[in-house]
Amino acid sequence: MIYDLTDANYSEFVQTTEQVIFIDFYTQSCPSCVALMPILDVLDNNFSDQAKICRVDANKNPKLAQKYAIRSVPVCVVIGKDKMVKEAELGANSVEHYFGMIERALGKKSAVSNFFGKLFGK
Repeated sequence: MIYDLTDANYSEFVQTTEQVIFIDFYTQSCPSCVALMPILDVLDNNFSDQAKICRVDANKNPKLAQKYAIRSVPVCVVIGKDKMVKEAELGANSVEHYFGMIERALGKKSAVSNFFGKLFGK
């Protein structure tokens, strides 16, 4: 399930969630944001038991946009289990890139890290 966060429900959601939280800040008029929607579904399908996948319409939720200093979209933010921001990225990226963001917040090595670790003996 992809969660829609708003100015009204954000604080309670973050405080009561014990999983990693991935937030996509978007607008309806942003082509790159629209292109990310299928990627959010893939993330949700792969991390449903470890991370909450969320989105925030930056135009409709100005307090959240201001809290995270959103000046352009899309911006993806990962919040760890400790409620601290672990990473934030501006612009659309690949599904593998977002997998890595979530895996790092979970304390796992990403598939890319594992590949290079094996390659260089680390």
